[in-house]
Amino acid sequence: MTSQDRMAGDPVPRLVADVAAGLVGHARLAERLVIALLANGHVLLEGPPGIAKTRAVKRLAAHLPGRHARIQCTPDLLPSDLTGTQIFRPGNGGFDFVPGPLFHALVLVDEINRAPPKVQSALLEAMAEHQVTTGGTTRPLPDPFMVVATQNPIEHEGTFPLPEAQMDRFLLHLALDMPGAEDERAILDLVEAETAAPPAPPGTAIAEAEIHAARRAVAGVYLAPALKDFIIRLVMATRAGGMAAEWVEHPVSPRGTLALAAAARARAWLHGRDHALPEDVEDLAQDALAHRLVPNWQAVSEGRSGRSLIADILRQVRPW
Repeated sequence: MTSQDRMAGDPVPRLVADVAAGLVGHARLAERLVIALLANGHVLLEGPPGIAKTRAVKRLAAHLPGRHARIQCTPDLLPSDLTGTQIFRPGNGGFDFVPGPLFHALVLVDEINRAPPKVQSALLEAMAEHQVTTGGTTRPLPDPFMVVATQNPIEHEGTFPLPEAQMDRFLLHLALDMPGAEDERAILDLVEAETAAPPAPPGTAIAEAEIHAARRAVAGVYLAPALKDFIIRLVMATRAGGMAAEWVEHPVSPRGTLALAAAARARAWLHGRDHALPEDVEDLAQDALAHRLVPNWQAVSEGRSGRSLIADILRQVRPW
């Protein structure tokens, strides 16, 4: 079955086209969001304001089951603003738990680096364990559950950079750039058209059962031993003795290996294959690995970043 046939017959792969339909120049972003959904992971979007980060997430939410929430992060945000709180009921003399926005299927955490460390840590349990512990009680989150966070790379005043442990919880980290002139014109035309005639509402949301079935299919996508070795060689290149070790303060953790393998399986399935190829790994390596390593002072002084280091590794570590 080709990817076009699957897009036509299966509502989950069709999500990529549905999300991208209301965006300009963001086909890659739409695919990455669906890959994360299929791999049961979370996404961090980094880019300047006004490039449709929130719009893309809202389009995805419109096609997913369950409820969806948006959290606008500020320095005075409290963990209970995310997880929920106990409310005293005078009528019965007891406390009732009122769930916070984390108890939604899709949660957009806007400008996550403006949230204080206590709030960021409250996200750790939710993202890693799909549960929230408040008042000594652990409560499960919806299934599916997905966090998409955004941050602005330009303005850093009053922000709290995400620690390595928090960054590691994101399956993918996407670095988004400003559009070119052609895309800028298309954006202008799209907004004018929507102002003149509001777009039609989205169709029926995908059922939870369809998402779970797609995830089971993705888990069954075959990774050849040689492809697994390719992924491991990419990761090991960031560690002691690896080709990029001299530029790395903290290398990619085993969670990076698992994330890249899971994302490669999801991409292969979206493209109509029951097996992953080197192109799946190479296409996703920067988004899955770069945010999991920390360049050392020498790399930073020479203008190197995690993404440029992974790009160098990809040029030198070949699949076979």
